[in-house]
Formats: sequence, structure tokens, C-alpha cells
Amino acid sequence: MNRRIVVVGSLNADLTIYCERLPLPGETVHGNGFAVNPGGKSANQAVAASKLGGTVTLIGAVGNDSNGDMLLTSTEGAGVDVSRVRRSADVATGVAVIAVDTNGENNIIISAGANGTLAPADVPADAFDDAAVLCLCLEVSLETVEAAAKTAHDAGATVLLNLSPFAEIPQSLAALSDVLLVNAHEASMFLGDAEMPHPGAHASAWEPVRSQFAERGLERVLVTLGSHGSVVLDSLAASGEQISRIAPTKVSAVDTTGAGDAFTGAVAARLAAGVTLAEAAAFASVAAALATTKKGTQAAYPGAEEVLEHLRIS
Repeated sequence: MNRRIVVVGSLNADLTIYCERLPLPGETVHGNGFAVNPGGKSANQAVAASKLGGTVTLIGAVGNDSNGDMLLTSTEGAGVDVSRVRRSADVATGVAVIAVDTNGENNIIISAGANGTLAPADVPADAFDDAAVLCLCLEVSLETVEAAAKTAHDAGATVLLNLSPFAEIPQSLAALSDVLLVNAHEASMFLGDAEMPHPGAHASAWEPVRSQFAERGLERVLVTLGSHGSVVLDSLAASGEQISRIAPTKVSAVDTTGAGDAFTGAVAARLAAGVTLAEAAAFASVAAALATTKKGTQAAYPGAEEVLEHLRIS
């Protein structure tokens, strides 16, 4: 199969400072390294999917500046079609300021820049000709996200929504989302601060969560659990197969920035290739873990052979 993946959303320049520990509010700490790298959740997801064998088109906006040049060079260099990324003469490229500690943990502040100008008009119907999967996040306006979801849904593509950065979404967007991807905290907030099972809990403990998502019209949900792996909640699967625990992939993490985007891009790539949701999540778990073993985001993402080799020997 391997039909096309369309990613609609953000491109950011990542301004990353490495430090011993993350600062507390009001505190200044010394850094021990600085880098400017290509990022943005959607650009990251597009690069991850392309490196893993997907045929990917990215729709977004950057400024007419050096950061925009860097982002277009990086994404195109990874094999992504960037012909639908608009350059804005009036607004600078979006940026993310990131601090990363010695454990690979991070905190991030983003400034939308040109991402904030992305509009429904940037997502025409012909963008989804032959598309198998649409990949979305919430770093651009909800209006644009919903317009893209509606157009892709009408074209018969699978709509994969990564509910990050977290925001309340209208029921109309939830109804258009074929697969929702969240972490445990986002899942809890989406369900009204519902209590989540312990990350190490048996699959059966997730039945109430699956039921609550299904009641909201979301029948296929992926919940990532960090070092505890992930759980697949698939209400469309046969009885007894609706909940699958995906084991974590053990690595020595250096930088977790963009690992969630690697996971999302990997899921999109495998769904476009025609595998099941559980199979896609298992593949994505390895891809995301390997992405944390190097500094940065896009340059750290593994190729398909690296992931498959890891699966063979594990």
C-alpha cells in the first residue's frame, strides 16, 4: 500500500540549551551547550514518517528568513514534499525555546510566528488526492485543524490527531478523528480529569478508559506512557482484542525532545502501509525510543531498517 501521508501544522526553529537540571521558577542555571535545530511538531512528524518509509507531504507556513530556510532544507532533505509550505513575508518563522537536562527531560516554550497564519485556505481538497493518512497536532489554529480533518475525512483518509499541546476540542473535531493519540495526562484532561490506571497496570484496568473514550465518539485511541510503553484502545477490534499493552523499548535516553513526534510519525507511516493499529504502535514504540538516544529531533530520528533490526533482535 504505502499511500501518501499528509501532515498539516507547525514548523519551528528549536533553540535548545542543555543544562545539568531544569531551572525552578525564578531561578537561573548554567547551560553547557546550545544548538539551533529544525523542529515543530508537524515538521518532526513529517520527517519521522518519511525516514520510516512513508511518502509525505507537509502543509504549513514559515517566514522568509534563515530559520525558514533551515526548516525547508531539513524536511526536504528527509524526502518530504514541501511544495505546500507557504512562506510569509510579514511574519517570522515560529520558534521553540527548549531546556534539556542530563536525564534527557525537557521543558518547552513556543512562539507560533508564521504557524499562526496557517488557515483553512492553505488546505485545499486536492491536497488529499491519494492520501491514506492525515496527521494533525494542535500547534496551529483549531479552525485550520478542523478544516483539514473535514477535507481529509471526505477524501477517505484516516485522520490521526495528536492532542498536543493539549487544548479542549469541539465534538465536531473529535467525530472527524479516526485515531486519537494522547499521553496519560492528556487523556485524563480530555476525559474531565478522569483517573488513569497506574502505568504498569494490566490491560484490563484500561477498560473504563476505553469505554469513556468510546462514549465521546473516539473508538481508536493510543495512550503513550513514557518509559512504561503505551496502550492501544480499539473499540472497533474484536471482543477480547480491544485493549493491547505495548511494552516499552529500553534505551539510554539522551534527549527526549521530539520523541512523541517520532511516535506519531511512525504510527502514520505504518497505518499508511496498511498494518493494524496495535502493530503500528509497537513499531512506533521502538522508533520513539531510538530517537531519544541522540541529541536534537529530526536528525536523531531512525530509519526503517534501524527500527526493524531492533525489533528482530529484541
